[in-house]
Amino acid sequence: MTTRIVVKIGSSSLTGTEGGLNREAVSFFASEIAELKRNGCEVLLVTSGAVAAGFRSIGYPTRPKLLHEKQAAAAVGQVLLMQAYQEAFAEHGITTAQILLTRTDFCSRRAMNNAMMTVEELLRLGAVPVFNENDTVSVDELKFGDNDTLSALVANLLKATRLLVLTDMDGLYSGDPRKHPDAVRYQFVDDITPEIYAIAGGAGSSVGTGGMRSKIDAAKIATRGGVPVFVGRATEPGDLQLAATGSGRGTYFATKLSSLPVKKQWLGFMSTPLGSLYVDEGAVEALLHGGHSLLPVGVKQIEGNFHAGDVVEVLGPDSKLLGRGIVNYDDTQLRSIQGLPSRQIVPKLGEVHRLEVIHRDEWITLR
Repeated sequence: MTTRIVVKIGSSSLTGTEGGLNREAVSFFASEIAELKRNGCEVLLVTSGAVAAGFRSIGYPTRPKLLHEKQAAAAVGQVLLMQAYQEAFAEHGITTAQILLTRTDFCSRRAMNNAMMTVEELLRLGAVPVFNENDTVSVDELKFGDNDTLSALVANLLKATRLLVLTDMDGLYSGDPRKHPDAVRYQFVDDITPEIYAIAGGAGSSVGTGGMRSKIDAAKIATRGGVPVFVGRATEPGDLQLAATGSGRGTYFATKLSSLPVKKQWLGFMSTPLGSLYVDEGAVEALLHGGHSLLPVGVKQIEGNFHAGDVVEVLGPDSKLLGRGIVNYDDTQLRSIQGLPSRQIVPKLGEVHRLEVIHRDEWITLR
């Protein structure tokens, strides 16, 4: 099987301190990726940098903060970014292809499948697909977040063998090494626990060790989909090859899981839940450890308005997320039977398509 690697490069690695593209950096990464391809790898590139590349060219003295200003800068910068990649990769005889996406593109399974077929064809032809968020039309509420999440989704959907998230930090440390010289770097992480999140900045925090929180989020998505992850630095020739082969300057996040089916990936990470179900301890045990479906008897509270076939999230008595599933009842129907044993459902509602609230085949655990 061909080694398929997703490489994610952030804005700080591609642009100068005053804004604008760092052409030497673009050439360096193109050279590193070309070396991976010469060694038999298929490479997909997820890049940031459009806003940073474009804001000075369009006339802003500093990086803009308002949404419409950032989108204007991205519209200019995306052209400059792709031109730079095209020229840099052309020196190695490699064709590049631009793939601009928004989160809503992933909400449609049909659109997602079409995009996957396009990318597979590009890879077959030897091109390097270059993914970026379509900043010109994205709104803050629907953004991926520093393209880290986008890279994890791409890695899962295209069944990558590894995701390499490049940053200006050489991995995850026990504390911020810029403030705590005695901080220790984690070389391997087998399980992304609450303690790992606390080290990375904690829930809801945007301040971590080198913006590490979003990288941990991406690692969790990718490893849940069966893709191991490297988070670290690549600044010297050969660094990317080392990262791809397990000897890079960073932290490796392992996974014991196999690749998720596309439907499960969509359900867990791309769908939009339209309601919330709170369940009792018996349902928690059945869903997380018993491999069973969710039945009406286990549902204790319902929030939101939804129809049969919609996606809902399921939470335990502690209000912590358990997972997502496709619900078999409208919210009004479910409210009338919540907490009832299965033998009382048909007398209450008449004929029903399924007794289960969420069938186990339509469920993904996210805890």
